[in-house]
Amino acid sequence: MSVSMYQISIPVCVRALTNLDNILRKSQEFALNEKVDESVLLNSRLALNMFPLVRQVQIASDISKGIGSRLAGIENLKFDDTEKSFAELYERLYKTVEYLNSIRPEQLDGSDEKTVELKLPGIQMSFKGIDYLLSFAFPNLFFHITTAYNILRHNGVDLGKADYLGDLPSL
Repeated sequence: MSVSMYQISIPVCVRALTNLDNILRKSQEFALNEKVDESVLLNSRLALNMFPLVRQVQIASDISKGIGSRLAGIENLKFDDTEKSFAELYERLYKTVEYLNSIRPEQLDGSDEKTVELKLPGIQMSFKGIDYLLSFAFPNLFFHITTAYNILRHNGVDLGKADYLGDLPSL
């Protein structure tokens, strides 16, 4: 059985962002129950030189959108990165998932061999599509989602591995 680039990319991103949304919702509930202003959690970070929670979520969204747009060869969805509340982060994640779900499987046909150019501050990288996805984009996506999880867990939100993994498919 062969697996398509679509199957190993878009549904993985959608699932990861859905799980992140659920983690954020649980965190907002924690803040309400503990009478903690949500901005405390949203601006928390693990170390002074790391991005706060809100930026971790924005980056996870950006990486997911980038995966879809780069592999499909379509224009990327743009956000202003102005979120300051859980509600605004939920909206961003919803729009990102909606965008990813608009991408059709056939748009990713052949993207495993497609050249993906990535420009970051001070560096330009070139990958084959499969290498971009598996060696660069996914590790970065899961780094930022894990960091968001760890920020919230560090601040006392009752999260576990099941929250990170989300609903598992039936075996």
